[in-house]
Amino acid sequence: MYLGPMAETPTPLELFRLDGQTALVTGASSGLGARFARVLAAAGAEVIVTARRADRLQELAAEIPGVRAEPCDISDDTAVNGLIQRCGQIDILVNNAGASDGGIAAEGEAMEEYDRIIAINQRAVFHLATRIARGMIERGHGSIVNIASVHGLVAAAPNNQAAYVASKSALVGLTRELAVQWAKHGVRVNAIAPAYFESELTADMFADEKSRAWIERNTPMRRPGRSDELDGALLFLASSAGSYVTGITLPVDGGWTAR
Repeated sequence: MYLGPMAETPTPLELFRLDGQTALVTGASSGLGARFARVLAAAGAEVIVTARRADRLQELAAEIPGVRAEPCDISDDTAVNGLIQRCGQIDILVNNAGASDGGIAAEGEAMEEYDRIIAINQRAVFHLATRIARGMIERGHGSIVNIASVHGLVAAAPNNQAAYVASKSALVGLTRELAVQWAKHGVRVNAIAPAYFESELTADMFADEKSRAWIERNTPMRRPGRSDELDGALLFLASSAGSYVTGITLPVDGGWTAR
């Protein structure tokens, strides 16, 4: 729900509604991306989900009213341009797709792997955000939510993942820059920085007893996050509840970055 300058004052709960808006969620074929799609749809948005795995997207779309599947490899510029044309007006963009080089020591990492992570986690976000922002700027409103990481704010070592840390750190900076460039056009750009939540990227860590114990030991709240614990941050930044918030990176981390 976009609130123009003459709109009546909504109730607190109405601020979080997204009726009449269209959202695009990348990396939505599983895990957090699928959860984000569910949350946005529950708040009233029409949701377009994209990822490479078309079968999983179709299953999600069949399950949730108001969700539409549009498969796309976001690291492919041509494919992204086609996706944007098919989607039409986008009011909310959630840049969730990501990849990790977890477990690779920097001195042994191949440049091809480094480049792959940067292409997905940072370059693709820039491409998609800047193209979709053109329509948002014309209409005078829009919200972009980038899914960064606590490791865009602090180092990951001894969980070695140099390319991931570099890409997420760049995403935090990109969020600030785009927010300031587009603020005068009514387009807000923010980021969420989750700590350790169970997903495909972290599946191996959660399956390993020692790795899970490391997460619990190093999180002040002594546990990993639950997927529903990102719902509030997402709706706040995507909706009119966060209408005067732009350029921030919001950690949802159980105290990880407060240590």
